[in-house]
Amino acid sequence: MTQQVETVTQFRQHQSDTGSPEVQVVRLSERISQLSEHLSSHKKDVGSRQGLLKMVSRRRRLLEYLKRNDEPTYRRLLDALSLRK
Repeated sequence: MTQQVETVTQFRQHQSDTGSPEVQVVRLSERISQLSEHLSSHKKDVGSRQGLLKMVSRRRRLLEYLKRNDEPTYRRLLDALSLRK
């Protein structure tokens, strides 16, 4: 979780920033990785799987928004989170 805190502080726009697209992507990525780990041991948890799919599509939409409006930040975010695109 310390990596998430470091990444959030790197991308936030002000001290109490929780709503910017960059911070939302970082927080969603952390939740996605936790839920993926949970689902690896609980294969029949359909409700959590649906939640995971919703989070992944929300992160994808936020990343597409960033790519359209602020490509340098988009690239830095992909590198910092080790996401492929």
